[in-house]
Amino acid sequence: MKNLLLCLFFTLPGIAKEMPSAEMTTAAAEKFLATLDPAQKAKATFPMTSDERENFRFTPQVRAGLALKEMTDEQRAAAMNLLDSAMSEKGKLKLTQVMTLEGILAEIEKNPVMRDNGKYYISIFGTPGDPKGWGWRYEGHHCAINITLVDGKIVSDTPSFYGTNPAEVRVGTHNLGLRVLAAEEDLARALATTLLASEKPAVLFSEKPPGEILSMENRTATATEPVGVLASDMTETQRAALLSLISEYTGRYRSDIAAADMAKMEAAGIAKIRFGWAGSTKLGEGYYYRIQGPTFLMEVANVKDGANHIHCTWRDFAGDFGRDLLGEHFKTGAN
Repeated sequence: MKNLLLCLFFTLPGIAKEMPSAEMTTAAAEKFLATLDPAQKAKATFPMTSDERENFRFTPQVRAGLALKEMTDEQRAAAMNLLDSAMSEKGKLKLTQVMTLEGILAEIEKNPVMRDNGKYYISIFGTPGDPKGWGWRYEGHHCAINITLVDGKIVSDTPSFYGTNPAEVRVGTHNLGLRVLAAEEDLARALATTLLASEKPAVLFSEKPPGEILSMENRTATATEPVGVLASDMTETQRAALLSLISEYTGRYRSDIAAADMAKMEAAGIAKIRFGWAGSTKLGEGYYYRIQGPTFLMEVANVKDGANHIHCTWRDFAGDFGRDLLGEHFKTGAN
């Protein structure tokens, strides 16, 4: 699937990069759908009211939607153009590398059928451009991108999930040393270490990390126990480090989307955000951390496979799948 991965870096012409993301994603979705034959379109499209829209999954399993492996080169390019409409270059690169890891797992596990980087799926919910609301999803093993639009604006980019197995490529013949989520790991460890060194032991809320992110694949994320250190109790330098870590999550998306996400967090109160760590701060040993604000939760767990398997998620308590703004629009069953 090497050519398929290369396709991630090529897009169709005709969508200007300077356009607002909402306009870009609508145009890109329409272009993508226009490339599909009726059978493919039936796989790729769902009513906005479909239960499938909130079927959030990042583990290997049978998925709905249209798989990359079922598309022509032109169709895959159109699908990637849809990703370009919402994702930053950094976010798309990480996604591409997550897919690369599937090939590495296939080699390590001798199971190319299960570990197939063509098994990433595009789904369109509702009608692109519908002011009442529509959305799209890109999902596969260790990846979930969910975009929701209402009244011509991108109102939600969560749930957002990236995972890596291996977290660091240590065996095989390709990509040795690759760490796709290095920033999410290193910035957090540095912050935890700094807080401990500055006599803020509350950052370490448990010597033993949980075995998995607590929000799992739950369709609705809820606030967890408040642990760790409040941003209001950090120094200016520590708060800046916390915001830099948060920007690794919001920065998966184009700058206008990321700015809106940060503005929402600021409105809810940066001072109310907590950062907590569980487990070891030593490189190569198991850990878990979470960043929790009034409106959102970011979690990372790296405990499986000898602490070389990361699950990294970002959830919004009210806004996942745009729930907070979709309101009653589609509860009546209208498409």
